[in-house]
Amino acid sequence: MSDPASSPSPARPGPIAFLRYLAGRPLPESMRGWVRRDVVGPGHVRRYVTRGLLPFVPIFVAFAFVPGPVVYRLGMIGILLFPLIYFQIALTPFYRRHLLRSNGLDPELVGARAQRRRDATRADYDAIYRDRREP
Repeated sequence: MSDPASSPSPARPGPIAFLRYLAGRPLPESMRGWVRRDVVGPGHVRRYVTRGLLPFVPIFVAFAFVPGPVVYRLGMIGILLFPLIYFQIALTPFYRRHLLRSNGLDPELVGARAQRRRDATRADYDAIYRDRREP
């Protein structure tokens, strides 16, 4: 059985379906491979942060045209941008679990890569130290 995340070209949603997906609506079952790749595949944090920042671009542009010194303009943008990025990254696992659950996938896929890494580390440790005797 092949892994849906590794398929070369899973079914992609159209523009309207994609916007609904971003708003929290589930996609059809035929697009679960795409959802899985989007949520747990390579680049998922970059995609999530980018999608979170795009709605704020008009505000950043408006701040750039506020009269006054450049330092004030950059300060207003920074005051909004830094906490926004911080909370985007901090809330990533919760949002990813929500997307997986709402699309009928296992929410534990979010931690699967970390669990594989822990299992590999444990296997390496056991291979080295299992046969040693207690001092």
